[in-house]
Formats: sequence, C-alpha cells, structure tokens
Amino acid sequence: MIRTLLVTGADRGVGLALAAKWLEDGNRVFAGQYADSPGLQELQQQYGEQLTVFPLDVASEASVKQAYEWVRSRTDKLDVLINNAAILGDIRNTILGELHYEEMLSVFNVNALGSLRMSHAFTPLLLQSDSKLIANISSEAGSITDCWRDAWYAYCMSKSAVNMQSKLIHNGLKPQGGRVLVIHPGWVKTHMQGKLDEAAELTPQQSAAGITRVIQSALSRDAAEMECEYVDYEGRKLNW
Repeated sequence: MIRTLLVTGADRGVGLALAAKWLEDGNRVFAGQYADSPGLQELQQQYGEQLTVFPLDVASEASVKQAYEWVRSRTDKLDVLINNAAILGDIRNTILGELHYEEMLSVFNVNALGSLRMSHAFTPLLLQSDSKLIANISSEAGSITDCWRDAWYAYCMSKSAVNMQSKLIHNGLKPQGGRVLVIHPGWVKTHMQGKLDEAAELTPQQSAAGITRVIQSALSRDAAEMECEYVDYEGRKLNW
C-alpha cells in the first residue's frame, strides 16, 4: 500500500535515511528541511514529484503553521507523521559543574515542544487517513527507569518529556482511531555532537530500516488494540 508521510529533520542522518527508505518503498514523502541538504537534493532528482521538500523549523510556531498550510494544499491526508528533528545540547556537565539553562530551553523547544507543535498542527490531516499514526523518535536516554547518566540534562529531560507527550497524544487520539509510537533509533553514526560519531553502532540507513519495520508492523495491527508503545528500532520494549 502506498502511503503519504511526513518526516521532520530530513536534512541528514536518520531523517534523511527515513525519507530515502520510504521513497524506495514507493511511498509519497514530505520532507521537512531545516538546513542545506545535498542528500535531499539527490533524492529530489531521483524521485521527482514522489518527494516534496519544504522549509521547516520545528522550534518556530509560525514555521510549523506555514508548513501545515503548505502541505495541506498538496495532500488531503497524512498517513504517518515521523517527528525526528532533535538537537543534543551539553552532555558533559553534571550537577557539580556549570549548567547552561538557556541552552536547555533551546533543546526543550526543539525536542519536546517541536514534536508537539507538529503533532498538534498536523492532526487534522492525520485524522483524514486510515492509518492515523504518529511516530516520535525519542531515545533510551528518556527512560527514567533505566537512567544511568549523571549528565546530559537537556537531552535526557527533553526525551522524557517526549515520552510523556506521546502518551498524552495517544490517549487523546485513540477514540478517533489514532495511535502514537515512541521509538529509540539506536546509537547511530550522526553529527549530533558537531562531528560524526564514528564509535556508534549503526549507520543511519540501518537505523531507518529498523524504524520503518517497527512502523510498518504497527500499521498492520488494529489501532483499537494498540497502546502507546516505547520500543527500540528492532521493536524491543523499553522501560518508561
């Protein structure tokens, strides 16, 4: 089945790989672009009208509203919304060091409020589809039960907020047939730390392939029987 989906943070890394994977499988993709992206340009040349690229800053309410109006003028429904855009922030300072609160607010604005802005804005299009699925790319760093770090304040706390947000949205959309997945993408070779994390276990393509399988598995199930699930890219359940 050909589906219509939207991916945020599609400039590079997991977001770009997700866009490429869903295009490869024959779907229509709306890709939110924040920065210059040679990768998206290459996909545009390869897939033509199957891919629609548009400017998007999830930290800006005005940008999200403009994106919604722009997408709505080009499709009457959205099957899947993948909220992938995120930033890392400081990962070194503990409670004994210097904490940068303004930076924390920026991380929250992108990671937690950014995905909420997108879900809130695009719910009308999601409810027009049979799938009605939101996939929030979170992290194992958002798990309170399994927390082992003594730093990463902004990132960990923002991802815990994403997890709570996801459950609230799921509860709100379930009566209308909607559902929300919370997915940890694994430890991926990305540039979130300002340089390529060569020590990571997965390529963006491997992570995206796993995330896609998790989403497709959810799409094959009865929405009425699904709860909000917190899993990794292989579908293994994580502790909240």
